Amino acid sequence: MTDFSSMSDDFYINMNLNTEMNLPTSRETVLHYFEQIQKRYPTMRNFYSREGSEFVLEEDKDQGNYRWSSVEEKRVISGYVNPESSEAAFEQHMFALDLVPYSLSISPLDCESLNLMYGFDFTYRGNHNQIVNQALGMPAAFEKLADAEGTRVISNEPAIQIALDEDCRTQCRLSIETRTTAYHVRTGEFPEEQLSVYLTVRKYGSLDANTTFTEALSELRVEAKRLLDDYVIENILEPLKQTIALQ
Repeated sequence: MTDFSSMSDDFYINMNLNTEMNLPTSRETVLHYFEQIQKRYPTMRNFYSREGSEFVLEEDKDQGNYRWSSVEEKRVISGYVNPESSEAAFEQHMFALDLVPYSLSISPLDCESLNLMYGFDFTYRGNHNQIVNQALGMPAAFEKLADAEGTRVISNEPAIQIALDEDCRTQCRLSIETRTTAYHVRTGEFPEEQLSVYLTVRKYGSLDANTTFTEALSELRVEAKRLLDDYVIENILEPLKQTIALQ
């Protein structure tokens, strides 16, 4: 089994369930959902709200690895930062998806999209745009512009989105997010920030009849692991890791 945690400084697996209709917001409903989560994972004891419409339950973050879950107006999220294993993260996400039909009245018909995201963060003090270019290169059509006299690249965040089925309802997005700004390039002062790689596999629309949320997530997991093992690790993660290590 692939050890994704060894690919970067921080690693996380998140599940997002987006709905067409607004989720219940009553005190009893929201608390009941999080109480069920806490019974399964007792160390998730930090509960708070943001802007009155987002509710979060999470573990303490000081150990570097922690679980978290949130309920927003039209979205339920389950996340695990630096999980002990991918299996532990998926067990959590599956548990949340088993709960939502009963605790939050979410029907598979109400699914706008179900997302599975693998995130990889590389901590680096330096020009992220330059590192991405060194590690991954740049499309030939852009090279001359980037190398033109008197120019400096201030943003280099390649991304691609592909369909995984004939009707384009299952899609994958691979993107890189840098934190280097024009100010950093201008001053030459680069703080220690995280350069991120995101692989998101997403299923759009209502689920097929007799398909559960957990079954749909299992299908997304198979697709995500295939893309990571066959393409992303060798062509994106390892080159970035090696290039940063050489700086």
